[in-house]
Amino acid sequence: MPPAGDPAGWHARLDEELTAILARAGASSGGVYLLPPEKDVLHLAVVRSLPAEFIAPWTRIALTAPSPVGDALRDFRLVWSGSQQEFARLYPRIALTMPYHFAMAAAPIGAGGRRLGSLLMMWPGTRPPELATEERRHILDECGRLAELLAAAESAGRPITPPGRPRVLPLQLDAAKLPEAAAGAFAERLPGGSCGLDLNGRITFITQSACALLGVEHDKVLGAIPWQAVPWLDDPVYEDRYRAAIISRRPMAFTAKRPPDSWLNFRLYPAGDGISVRITPTSDGPETTALPDRPRPTPVSRAGQLYQIMHLAAALTEAVTVDDVIALVAEQIMPAFDAQALALMSTEDGRLNVTGYRGYTAEEMARFSKIPLDERTAPMTYALSTGAPGFYGSPEELADAYPQVPQVTGKQAWAVLPLITSGRPVGCCLLSYGRPHRFAADERTVLTSLAGLIAQALDRAQLYDTKSRLAHGLQQALLPHALPTVAGLRVAARYLPATRGMDIGGDFYDLIRLGPSTAAAVIGDVQGHNVPAAALMGQVRTAVHATAGAAPDQVLVLANRLLCDLDPDLFTTCLYAHLDLAAHRAHLVSAGHPPPLLRPPGGPARTLEVPPGLPLGVDPDSRYPITEVPFEFGALLLLYTDGLVEAPGTDLDQAVADLAAQLDRAGPDVEAVAAEVVARARLSGPRADDIATLLLRAMPPPL
Repeated sequence: MPPAGDPAGWHARLDEELTAILARAGASSGGVYLLPPEKDVLHLAVVRSLPAEFIAPWTRIALTAPSPVGDALRDFRLVWSGSQQEFARLYPRIALTMPYHFAMAAAPIGAGGRRLGSLLMMWPGTRPPELATEERRHILDECGRLAELLAAAESAGRPITPPGRPRVLPLQLDAAKLPEAAAGAFAERLPGGSCGLDLNGRITFITQSACALLGVEHDKVLGAIPWQAVPWLDDPVYEDRYRAAIISRRPMAFTAKRPPDSWLNFRLYPAGDGISVRITPTSDGPETTALPDRPRPTPVSRAGQLYQIMHLAAALTEAVTVDDVIALVAEQIMPAFDAQALALMSTEDGRLNVTGYRGYTAEEMARFSKIPLDERTAPMTYALSTGAPGFYGSPEELADAYPQVPQVTGKQAWAVLPLITSGRPVGCCLLSYGRPHRFAADERTVLTSLAGLIAQALDRAQLYDTKSRLAHGLQQALLPHALPTVAGLRVAARYLPATRGMDIGGDFYDLIRLGPSTAAAVIGDVQGHNVPAAALMGQVRTAVHATAGAAPDQVLVLANRLLCDLDPDLFTTCLYAHLDLAAHRAHLVSAGHPPPLLRPPGGPARTLEVPPGLPLGVDPDSRYPITEVPFEFGALLLLYTDGLVEAPGTDLDQAVADLAAQLDRAGPDVEAVAAEVVARARLSGPRADDIATLLLRAMPPPL
């Protein structure tokens, strides 16, 4: 044990423990994350056998973020992933950046009820995918020893704290394995060229024949990173093959073009201490593959595919509705994976229903509709029940797995991706191909990762759509279904929800018949765009209805007192007009509402100066002055909410003047005029506020 006053000794002890743990478990790489006291972010303290640039995105991980080390410590359990596809299902976002073959374990480090950190261990993809009970117990015992070490350091007054940057442990190479002159001569005699890379990607050995093939000088490339020292190797595809070899410990290969027209094959053979690379000339075209047997990639290059994937991942975070999700998936996934058809299905009432599709006909999709979730004879429901995706590269493969499923769409290959989030099935994504398609391992992993992202986006979108439908239904229930018929009056109303948000707000309008030749028109706007605003709107409308017929100012006084008593913490603007059609007069009162527009017979239209009182619900003692104006036969009165004239970057006075000019050009049909007014607002661009309009024209009574 290191001396109590030697902090460097305690850190060295942690490094030694990690090295020993990885060796005992046969792991290829790993690291230790520490959780500082009173913090909720894990810090990577030390890592072995992984390049520094690999771990850069993972040096700080929020405890609440979905990650192996975070989940292990937060839930205090061992997290295991034995395969590439399993990791993609568990952590789709991380898997998108690590589409490699490996097995992984993350286990919690804790003592005395305290959570101290997490141990991360990784194995090559050739390891058996199952973790034996004895192995599980062994890993947890190792975490117990790490916890004892951390506790001992703390007791000694020298707690092991995360460094500013994680320590990347150097390789401990056996001197007998270092290249000697004889080994170098042997390599030079081989056809082609040879070089060696360490686990950080730096060239530790290179033959003269390799230098000649690459067109570089020996002394200038030793110690350099190939894609930095050789400009034409600076391609993400080539670096990705190196990363895949390091993580999976599997041989990899790619073909690169040396300008102007020479092609070179690169074969990468990884081990625990580095990578051996063979370089040979070739006349073949590009190749990017794993050795020894892996299908060639689809027509879309891996770099282009990754671009599409990242673009989709970013776009899905902004998808609001289910239609948005369907459109994004169709636009991004189908071309990225060279698919010809897609169907997105969601779970509802114990069945799998088609939500959207591309490349299929409606008749074909009808066969997929309303499949019971407990039906195990369909690929989609089976994938949902097991959580495992299904890949069928030909009609024969599908027939072998599901002989009872009819093949009537003419498609030749299928990827069935279960959409599961938080352990709950939300739907299924079906990708189809017009010809047989061999699904490569990397392709399966990426598709599985994308299924996790699609599931999260679809779940959010379904929740939004449900809330939107409920909110919109509430809004419509609170607005009048039809306006009453009043002799001597033509009326048209329009309501247009905002282009952003939940399609609900507090805008309202109403027409109340008071007598044979009298009526009341009201329009208002409750602060906010949510369910409480809509509910308050219903209460204001009811209060105005109950008091209509009283003096106009008293109608607003009584409504204001009601709102003040309710104390909803929201205010409401309102304009109330008492129309005496026999006397050709209108009496108006305003509670902070935009003034109406009046176009008298012969015009022009003008803004009515109605002194505004305070909005309803602000001061229980507010008073509302009455304004009397002529309302003769042929006069046109427009009541509206501020969403009609207010928009970002718009001058309010000019907007009102434009609205008045539009009324001057209006014809006699109030329905047509109301439609034109709202259409103009719709064309002006996105709106953050709802629009309500109430248009009234005084008409001679029928004979």
